[in-house]
Amino acid sequence: MFDNLSGRLHNIFSKLKSRGKLTERDVDAAMREVRLALLEADVNYKVVKDFIAKVKERAIGVEVLESLTPVQQVIKIVNEELTELMGSTESKLSFAPRPPTVIMLIGLQGSGKTTTAAKLSHYLRSNGRRPFLVGADVYRPAAIDQLKVLADEASIQFYSDDPKIPPLQIVKAGIKAANQSGADVVIIDTAGRLHIDDYMMRELEEIKTEVRPHQILLVVDAMTGQDAVNVAQTFREKLDFDGVVMTKLDGDARGGAALSIKAVTSRPIKLVTIGEKMDSLEPFHPDRMASRILGMGDMLTLIEKAQASIDEKRAKELEEKLRRAEFTFEDFLEQMEQMQKMGPINQLVKMIPGLNKLPKDIQVSDRDLARIRAIIQSMTPEERRNPNVISGSRRERIAKGSGTEPHEVNQLLKQFNQTKKLLKQFGNMQGKMKIPKKGPFPFFG
Repeated sequence: MFDNLSGRLHNIFSKLKSRGKLTERDVDAAMREVRLALLEADVNYKVVKDFIAKVKERAIGVEVLESLTPVQQVIKIVNEELTELMGSTESKLSFAPRPPTVIMLIGLQGSGKTTTAAKLSHYLRSNGRRPFLVGADVYRPAAIDQLKVLADEASIQFYSDDPKIPPLQIVKAGIKAANQSGADVVIIDTAGRLHIDDYMMRELEEIKTEVRPHQILLVVDAMTGQDAVNVAQTFREKLDFDGVVMTKLDGDARGGAALSIKAVTSRPIKLVTIGEKMDSLEPFHPDRMASRILGMGDMLTLIEKAQASIDEKRAKELEEKLRRAEFTFEDFLEQMEQMQKMGPINQLVKMIPGLNKLPKDIQVSDRDLARIRAIIQSMTPEERRNPNVISGSRRERIAKGSGTEPHEVNQLLKQFNQTKKLLKQFGNMQGKMKIPKKGPFPFFG
């Protein structure tokens, strides 16, 4: 989402670095460019104005302009102000002292509210909770059926009723059923509309007044940009809510909503979805996001993903094999599959400081994995252990056996060699950064 903004900021600060010593005029010129970059990223105009004013006030101080590393000081200030803009620290979900905790999801139709309800239940269960879903969207055709299907797929308890029954009645009965089932969190999927209207708000206010949910979360689509911010502002004025769940943060939108919504509504982004899979919901960390926007990576998130996805014992074995130069094509395939569990590879690479883009030679998509697997399985055991023995005739045989072309086999051989080099770089980086032995990558236990 932030690729364009990150690229613009990188170019701005690169030009500053070439100047060495900075003057107030240099800072002013850079801030004008940052201002344009933020506006082009669809960040709210007032938010941009306030942000630039804060950065300039700090950046033209004596401690920055007369510093030995003035550009680094300016980048540090921008990083801190971006973090502040998005909420400073992670805003966690709060839970009632006596269960069940009732979480009510609100938002416009099309924001991803129903799928978010299912993803939230999956997220809570992965963190030791006992979630219970209540389908109260009686207006959108098949909304209740959609939520039931998602609940069944994830083995989450679910309740709803005849769509002709008033939503408040369904919600009350759902909470009662959740109590009886022993659930400790109830997630209510309320109805959305194509636009905000008085009838919609009255219905939500009625549920809020009668049920008194412990958390009200507004679901907004990051792809809608400033429209998402405007919707959030209206909900804040008419109903109020505790936090935001931003969907489709992995999309190709400009990112303005994520940077604006906290400043405009005074309500934090609590959770985001990055991908379509059930496990794509994750906490929002303002500091980590600011770091990624500035191209500084996000090692903490990467480590957490690795710890959740990787077999530590197997990772240590592979690390030793790599150090002994015994890394084979079977290991290569296993590593690719392990990385896929952690998420799209192009997103993972952006979390590594200094690596905003994966080298073209080793870019791998989900669709490539099946082809790679077929090529590797068409090799002999000797070829998998020692790719150097693969001659032209062997490449033709492997290509024929895997249903591919010889140039694709050549490409995979090149990927394999490039990956071995990259893995060693990661290992060196891990040592220099003193990263805990469980991360950041599956290749290094």
